Amino acid sequence: MADETVAWQMVEYEGFEIHVSPVPVSPPDAAHAAPASLAQDSRYTYLGYVCHPGADPHIPGHAVPFHADGEESFASQDEALYEAVHVGRSIVDGTHPDLTVLPLVTGGV
Repeated sequence: MADETVAWQMVEYEGFEIHVSPVPVSPPDAAHAAPASLAQDSRYTYLGYVCHPGADPHIPGHAVPFHADGEESFASQDEALYEAVHVGRSIVDGTHPDLTVLPLVTGGV
């Protein structure tokens, strides 16, 4: 689940861990690096997952993965991280329309 090439940050919330990572919408190509002035125009999206503390997200059923919807993107890494944590909290709180931590709780993981 966790892509080893992206930087992950973790927030503890209500007995769960929310792991999030900002991801450039168009990852830079090292062979065609953009000048610094163009790099500021980058857009970001995010990846994330919710799990119990110490759980291994690579094991099926041990985490609830999530990501930005469709073409959703953000002007900065900070904005992408903020939204990712917000979505993770909604999953834990049970207010997310599609995702829940219920399988983590009832599965004993």
